[in-house]
Amino acid sequence: MNDQISARAGYLDHARVGPLSRPAADALAAAAALAVRVDPADLDRLFVLGDEARASAARLLGALPHEIALAPSTSNGLFTVAAALRAPGTLLVPRGEFPANLYPWLRFAGRGGPAVRLVDPDRGRHITPDLLRRHLTPDVTALTVSAVDSLTGFVAPLAALKEVLGPGRLLIVDGIQGLGAVPLEADAADILVSGGQKWLRAGWGAALLLIRDRCAGHLASGLGGWAGVTEPFAARHPAPPLPGAAAHLATNPDFTAAAALGAALDDLVEQGGPAAVGARIRTTLAELLDRVRRAGADVLMDGIGPYERAGIASFRLPGHDPGAVHRALEAAGVITTRRDEWIRLSPHASTPSAAADLLAGALHTLTHRTPHPRQEPTCPTH
Repeated sequence: MNDQISARAGYLDHARVGPLSRPAADALAAAAALAVRVDPADLDRLFVLGDEARASAARLLGALPHEIALAPSTSNGLFTVAAALRAPGTLLVPRGEFPANLYPWLRFAGRGGPAVRLVDPDRGRHITPDLLRRHLTPDVTALTVSAVDSLTGFVAPLAALKEVLGPGRLLIVDGIQGLGAVPLEADAADILVSGGQKWLRAGWGAALLLIRDRCAGHLASGLGGWAGVTEPFAARHPAPPLPGAAAHLATNPDFTAAAALGAALDDLVEQGGPAAVGARIRTTLAELLDRVRRAGADVLMDGIGPYERAGIASFRLPGHDPGAVHRALEAAGVITTRRDEWIRLSPHASTPSAAADLLAGALHTLTHRTPHPRQEPTCPTH
């Protein structure tokens, strides 16, 4: 998988930003060229690129094409859903969720949206089916959860969570840390949102917004604007909403970004799909974790099984300042993210084997650094 434009052996930060893949970059450039020419046929082609991206997403997620819309970002998609979710009751959010999956619900609580109840997980940051069952009071109408935790890499058991919720309650999924990195139980999600700038390596500007037909009755028009109605140029408004997820669009998507996203989705399938790509990512991550353990590091949630973790893991080096560790790794060419005391690793299938040697070498330097001898003060001379 050697299609990255600027592959760096030590780039282990795909959970933050995935460098554009070659297919995505080529599609972005081709779409930009269409926008430059502004010939009517070229503009029509731009619109078709958006439809093709939606169709690719539908195939990947096992959805109908009209159940997919393109939002500008994951956060925008979650806010779109929060604005539309007018069902009374309570929405559960695991404490420790990435804030992008918290603030939309907080902002619309009391403005027609459900109340928000934070749930303290049993272990770490994750909600289990048993824990959900204990919190499933009659007022609960929905649960929102990350498909993959952004710090630990824990893969949420979406199918088991949906089984506990039942058909009358919604499972809303922030999928950005999972889509493209690991197979997701997408069938269980009533609503799923995911941008393309991380594991899909598609850049910014386009995100998938999946709203399945089975939950349409839970949603009002929300942020749906002129692009979400059947006759946007009718003489009289309001016009009827479009069927499916498109009813919630405020305006047209960024078609150049949609082209890159569509190419990235197609490339994922060509590389063997999420299962094959995810297996390569997990193998690489396992080798990296082996190196950090040899260096004496603590791995966050080290006891979880290999298939409970996606492409993310975090470690700390006892006795060493985490800021100093992060800076030393970067100086050695190992690019990671620091979250408080933890250093996060997130390789891709394209990460070369040399990354493990780079990481091991940098950690060895840190743990075997000879302290400077203490300098005795000298008397000033005149």
